[in-house]
Amino acid sequence: MAERILKTAEALMIERGYSAFSYADIAEAVQIKKPSIHHHFPTKSGLAVTVLKKHREKTIGGTEQLDRQIEDPRKRLHAYVQYWEGCIRDRTIPFCVAALMAAELPFLPEEVQAEVRLHFSALGEWLERTLKAGVKAGVIKLQDSAATEAQTLMAVVHGAMLSARATGNCDVFKLVTRAALKRLATAKN
Repeated sequence: MAERILKTAEALMIERGYSAFSYADIAEAVQIKKPSIHHHFPTKSGLAVTVLKKHREKTIGGTEQLDRQIEDPRKRLHAYVQYWEGCIRDRTIPFCVAALMAAELPFLPEEVQAEVRLHFSALGEWLERTLKAGVKAGVIKLQDSAATEAQTLMAVVHGAMLSARATGNCDVFKLVTRAALKRLATAKN
């Protein structure tokens, strides 16, 4: 039951944001009573923290898998972007829940804000490591520091998600992210 509640909460957070969903919405979607939700997740902020924590753990697991499976750092970045492109196109996860929560950051409970920041930190660190590895391998050239480029790429990917959502067109995501990745490629790529 807890897993169904979490999946529903994540979907509602992605669809509506933190402020616009309630336990009543979850209860209706999962076909349970609100006290059952409170049994598993006593507070809405605790539920949101759990959703974000699971999302961060999935992201870290996914990036670790990319590191193990794809030797070329540039191709790892492409695979990361292609993952999101598939999610948006197939409407499986049309938006990064942490990115959406970041838009609401000033209005979120402190513990939810902290979890959003942890997600951005973990993703930014992976992007920075991957960019540095790409420079070392000669497959990526940076216009700025690896830290700045990592933050730029993260902002581009999240912004492209927003543009794809606003236009209802996954091709927007694809065009924007491909341009960003092309900018990082060395002349021989």
